[in-house]
Amino acid sequence: MSWVFEDLRDSQVGNREMNMDNFEFGERMRQRTKKFALEIVRFYRNLPRTEEARILGRKVLRSGTSVAANYRAACRAKSGADFISKMGTVVEETDETMLWLELLEEAEIFPTEKLKQLKRETDELLRIFSRSLSTARHSQTPKLPNS
Repeated sequence: MSWVFEDLRDSQVGNREMNMDNFEFGERMRQRTKKFALEIVRFYRNLPRTEEARILGRKVLRSGTSVAANYRAACRAKSGADFISKMGTVVEETDETMLWLELLEEAEIFPTEKLKQLKRETDELLRIFSRSLSTARHSQTPKLPNS
């Protein structure tokens, strides 16, 4: 899996991430996704007590917390194909979380300003995970002669 984490490190902006080894990077992302899950839980607690907030809130709670759980599962992948499958789930759950956050914002259920940081982190994670998935898929593609 080192090929995946190297690409993830390359996609980071900060020099700190660029100088990490694969284990350290994976551990930092595990911590980051866990922190994200905790922020989702705190966000859910602060939603208004309306029916639509409750319904959409449960959806964002489920998908947002599953990002961390599925990322941890991807870190334990047994093969490249297993990693691709599990990372695909991580990307789907992160993207779904963004959808629910956007709906909460656009339906004016939760203030835009209070969603800004959570949406920013969701977007950053989605970019990192999407790039990782793309790299993993590319590295699993057999190379044809003369191509």
